[in-house]
Amino acid sequence: MSEATSHYQSEKRADTVFKAVMTASAGLVLLIMIAILIELTHHSQLSLHKFGFGFLFSSAWNPVSGQFGALSSIFGTVVSTVIAMLLAVPLGLVIALFLVELAPPWLSTIVGNAIELLAAIPSIIYGMWGLFVFAPFLADHIQPLLGKTLGFLPLFKGAPMGIGMLTAGIILALMILPFVAAVMRDVFRMTPAVVKEAGYGMGATTWEVTSHVTVRYGLSGLLGAVFLGLGRAIGETMAITFVIGNNHNISASLFAAGNSIASTLANEFTEASEPLYLSALVELGLVLFLLSLFVQLAAQWWLKRIKLGIGRGT
Repeated sequence: MSEATSHYQSEKRADTVFKAVMTASAGLVLLIMIAILIELTHHSQLSLHKFGFGFLFSSAWNPVSGQFGALSSIFGTVVSTVIAMLLAVPLGLVIALFLVELAPPWLSTIVGNAIELLAAIPSIIYGMWGLFVFAPFLADHIQPLLGKTLGFLPLFKGAPMGIGMLTAGIILALMILPFVAAVMRDVFRMTPAVVKEAGYGMGATTWEVTSHVTVRYGLSGLLGAVFLGLGRAIGETMAITFVIGNNHNISASLFAAGNSIASTLANEFTEASEPLYLSALVELGLVLFLLSLFVQLAAQWWLKRIKLGIGRGT
């Protein structure tokens, strides 16, 4: 056997091993997800049998009488996440564009490093800061002003308590902002310089190059950053637990206390001594798992639609 043939067979075996390891790794992730789904479903059987699909549409939560429903927790999760995304996504986009297109290199480096440091802060620190610093500031200054100017809207009615849905949404926005901004910045940096230079050469302004070249080139990556922040916001626990108020009532006011699925689990799991109570909490975890899975599937579907639209020139 020649040396070349021996080398070829060795490389082929290495390639086979590499493919097998990669396939096994991908399969392991899938198996872990299936195992989590099976365990959550198994341990929530008691609640599933007793409440059925009505669990999703009931706001009752009374451990004493054994009545449980996920509606208030789902409502709080969705509302706080929507507030966070409305604040974090536009701000993250502006920060990323500033760092890539306008800021001098030295300033871009300093601000970029600061954003990455913010992403490394534990969520419990955000929660403690929100409870002891931000919530009192909101109660003393921001909420009274909102109530005075926009109090005719149901969203801004009620006593300015500091903690509540609005505070939870803002804290969530601060938490996901570093992730969104950092990913968007990296996406913009991937835009080929020759493409932007061609735009400037044709007489385009900085705004035109940014909006029609940089943003359009990285649109799929930008949506990926948005859904990364969305996934982080939906499952956040400790920061929300500190500032949301942990109330199982549903209110139209953003000043009112509420709860999320994650905060309910964090607050009540250690207190669940009754089998039905524990099963209801596990079913809440199952709902959160399925909600996160649905968001990821919707994200992938949307990204494919965007890519097809770009490919057709629409």
